[in-house]
Amino acid sequence: MGHVVVKRVMIGLALIGLGVASYVTYVHYAGIKPLCSAGGSCETVQASVYNNVLGVPVALIGLLGYIAILASLFAPEGENARLATTLMTVVGFAFSAYLTYREAFSIHAYCEWCLSSAAIMTILASLSTWRFLRVTPPAVAPPAPAPVAPPGS
Repeated sequence: MGHVVVKRVMIGLALIGLGVASYVTYVHYAGIKPLCSAGGSCETVQASVYNNVLGVPVALIGLLGYIAILASLFAPEGENARLATTLMTVVGFAFSAYLTYREAFSIHAYCEWCLSSAAIMTILASLSTWRFLRVTPPAVAPPAPAPVAPPGS
């Protein structure tokens, strides 16, 4: 898969993640029950003590994270932009893994919105890491040879 295709797939995934995070953030601040086919598991997760980090809702953290990832994907192409995308998606993956661990072992309920975001972040982290490691830097022209003085000068 080419570099441009990978970047477009990543933009699409980040937009889907932005939609998920926007919905969950809206639900949080509106104080309504999230749509959930898992018999109220989403409500259980949203009502848990793990729904906030230092007073900031996890949904808002995710929303801001997806916005930042999208910004890095639309930044001018370069090693720094690819590194920023990779770092943000790997941190997002690690945070999602932690939250999924809490769902499994502390809350004993799974939010399908959270799991879908975790899956998206896992794919984004994988693709961004591949993209960062596989893109070759622009070719640098070799230095010009030193001028050689003609014989007898």
